[in-house]
Amino acid sequence: MNSESNLYKYLMEQLPSLDIKLSEPIKNHAYTKLGGEADVFITPSQYEEVSTILRIAKEEQIPVTLLGHGANLIVRDGGLRGITMNLNKMNEIRSENGTIYAQAGASIIEVSRWALDKELSGLEFACGIPGTVGGALFMNAGAYGGQISDVLVKALVMTPGGELLTLSNKDLLFGYRKSIISEQNYIVLEAEFQLQQANYATIKEKMDEFTEARESKQPLEYPSCGSVFKRPPGYFAGKLIQDCGLQGKRIGGAEVSMKHAGFIVNVDHAASQDYIDLIEVIKNTVKQQFDVDLETEVIVIGEE
Repeated sequence: MNSESNLYKYLMEQLPSLDIKLSEPIKNHAYTKLGGEADVFITPSQYEEVSTILRIAKEEQIPVTLLGHGANLIVRDGGLRGITMNLNKMNEIRSENGTIYAQAGASIIEVSRWALDKELSGLEFACGIPGTVGGALFMNAGAYGGQISDVLVKALVMTPGGELLTLSNKDLLFGYRKSIISEQNYIVLEAEFQLQQANYATIKEKMDEFTEARESKQPLEYPSCGSVFKRPPGYFAGKLIQDCGLQGKRIGGAEVSMKHAGFIVNVDHAASQDYIDLIEVIKNTVKQQFDVDLETEVIVIGEE
């Protein structure tokens, strides 16, 4: 393919039933409201369609990027080349005998609410995480003492070559905000969660408690990429940033939140580069003042 328009036409011919867009702004789909354009943006709804897209990409040597809600992601202002695939239409949730099955595009918040309705405990920590099931597995998302690896039994994934694999919790090699999914470029299709039967009111009380804590401490009134930095050993990233006097520090439309220093918020149509530059200022300042190296939790991808 010698241009994105030719790629678009070819995909339309091969997959006429799919929602395919040319030069689609990523900021229209990302929780951060950041990012340049995707050459071709495609939204499959069936596993077979995902496999076909990967086959075409491999045959034509076209890069593929997977995008969920973009809640922990910064796509650079130059956008994404090749195919950007969004699985949000693959969002089925079902349950049976204390087990919840959720497709990759389902919101992890919706899965936690489903669990509440079925009086199943274990996913209360996820009631405010603004990402998809696929994204949650990708980074072993967690909050308030819980994480995905605590409740996941197994996942159905697809390799870049289109092969289906069922991986157990152990196979996924979960760590702090990481898993084998990112290392192997697997695409999560479905996850199986094992939860415990519990009283509806007890589960609801815990979720309400977590929601209140999140709303009182986090700057949910602005788009953001969530907690920007991983917790450094022996410290809290937000406290270090706060002690450096960086709250309110602003570059372009990106600002270190006054409510929680661990967040950078999009207060005025920020560019991705504003975020990236502000991250570097924070890292350099914390290193200078406390000799602590901050590691980003947020993932940065795309062209400059």
